[in-house]
Amino acid sequence: MSGTSMDGVDAALIETDGETISHFGPTAFVPYNSGFVDCLRTLLCPEPEKKSHYHHIIGELTALHGDVVDVLLGDHAIAPESIHVIGFHGQTVYHAPADKLTIQLGDARALAERMRIKVVSDFRQDDVSAGGQGAPLAPLYHRALARNLDKPLAVINVGGVANVTLLGQAEDDILAFDTGPGNALVDDWVYQMTGQPYDDLGELALAGCVDRGALAQLMDHEYFDLAPPKSLDRNDFDPSPVAGLSLEDGAATLVAFSAQTIAQGCSLAGHNPARWLVCGGGRHNRALMAALEKNAQVGVEPVEAVGWQGDALEAQAFAFLAVRVLQGLVTSLPSTTGVGNPVCGGSIYPLKGY
Repeated sequence: MSGTSMDGVDAALIETDGETISHFGPTAFVPYNSGFVDCLRTLLCPEPEKKSHYHHIIGELTALHGDVVDVLLGDHAIAPESIHVIGFHGQTVYHAPADKLTIQLGDARALAERMRIKVVSDFRQDDVSAGGQGAPLAPLYHRALARNLDKPLAVINVGGVANVTLLGQAEDDILAFDTGPGNALVDDWVYQMTGQPYDDLGELALAGCVDRGALAQLMDHEYFDLAPPKSLDRNDFDPSPVAGLSLEDGAATLVAFSAQTIAQGCSLAGHNPARWLVCGGGRHNRALMAALEKNAQVGVEPVEAVGWQGDALEAQAFAFLAVRVLQGLVTSLPSTTGVGNPVCGGSIYPLKGY
């Protein structure tokens, strides 16, 4: 899995029947180099002239995903033939469900042939074609992980975009949606100001002060008036209100924006989760976690508090979804993506002659 933070590729091995997880295996991470990230950044738009350049990067991106599988299997002496399927999400470069368009780069067929392992990919397309948002897709995995935890519960993923899965007592009491920005705005701000890819541990934001006027401008966005389920593109928010602020104050204000929109999403009437569990890279940002705790008025913890693997969780989710596709089980629901009827999305890329 490579998410909207665009920092690299996570891989995770699980054993599952698509309903429960019987074993959590090892994980691996291969970072993108800075030149590759810069190339990806030039593709974060739907302009036709940019689309013509996609093919230049797809091969390299697919190779990087193959590399992380090699690392995972090689470091743990796991035979490739013991792996039944790879769930391959690809790299999202544009997401506009209102236009029935979501673009994930990657060549699943080439990955299957290189690894000699069946691949499931294209997870979002069927949902979007059927009128859904195509995101978020991890909620059914969150539900499986949380089966024995007390509820109501919020599982918050803070990647480039932040999303929440609200779980009630009943199995079918699940609501999921993108809450707003996660790390993307503050990452881009720090990159613009310093050339560094992110605010390590939130140190810059902790040193700054929130500009309340800029925060109010950021919060004045039509997205927050939409009823869920709903989803976002990485670049749907305009960060110009923080222009002119210091590096630290800009970081603090953008972190406060992410935290406030997450809290707003988690407080939807009828759910009121008694506990927030946080996964994704954002949980390493101490400024963000402190802001979430200030907004929450309930317990806010990283998912490691319940034994989950926060850095690997999204990669695990797409392994889980890949098995669900093989089993013909649904991968999204009306309450998680807004699709009219439950959808089993995903394309299977078997080996030639399989």
